[in-house]
Amino acid sequence: MPKLNRDGVSLYYEVHGDHGPVVLLTHGYSATSQMWAGQIEAVSKDRRLITWDMRGHGQSDSPEDPTLYSEAHTVADMAALLDEVAAEQAIVGGLSLGGYMSLAFNRLHPDRVAALLIIDTGPGYRNDEARAGWNKTSLRTAERYETEGLGLLSGGSAERRTAKHSSAQGLALAARGMLTQRDAGVITSLPDIKAPSIVIVGSEDTPFLAASDYMAAKIPGAQKAVIEGAGHAANIDRPEAFNAAMMAFLSGLAPVGS
Repeated sequence: MPKLNRDGVSLYYEVHGDHGPVVLLTHGYSATSQMWAGQIEAVSKDRRLITWDMRGHGQSDSPEDPTLYSEAHTVADMAALLDEVAAEQAIVGGLSLGGYMSLAFNRLHPDRVAALLIIDTGPGYRNDEARAGWNKTSLRTAERYETEGLGLLSGGSAERRTAKHSSAQGLALAARGMLTQRDAGVITSLPDIKAPSIVIVGSEDTPFLAASDYMAAKIPGAQKAVIEGAGHAANIDRPEAFNAAMMAFLSGLAPVGS
């Protein structure tokens, strides 16, 4: 599978399908592109599906420089991937951190977003104290990877338990630089989203139910789908129900460029 060199950082990605609109899916924190295995067949029949490993994850590089991990770097990586496959526009989406980064991408590159898939995700925080609490938890996660190593993955949700990484330090640095949040830019951008959007959440993903309701209410015209019996990794826990909801949304989109 190909890799993209981003200023010395090698990013692993996969392309599935050879025609149709491009769909870019981004995994959650401490997961990898392999979490989308159950969606490849359905999505790639009439579309080009791009999956990838964020820096610090999976088969992508884990640079030692902490400054190379950030929301800005991740959004730039996503833009570079679309450039690499010659896609001016794409249907952009992801789960958890991947969904948050998709919203961040839309904030900076709305002209490149044909639609948004926001899956088991939160939009960040308006309140500085709430954001500080999230960041404290993220930094604690980084410390645990530094002290406990990759064995920590075994206690996570499905997309983490099945992930294979080369570096616990890469995950720690990603938690410090990418999982932590700096401002309210993403959550305040929700009412300005112009792209057709769907918010998908597992019915048992308790920490993200209220956030999903909030995003569905704030994003103009957003659809919402609740996957019954699914937890945080809704696409893995209930793949048939998840795929049905996602494909119904994708099938209803106008052709890119129309």
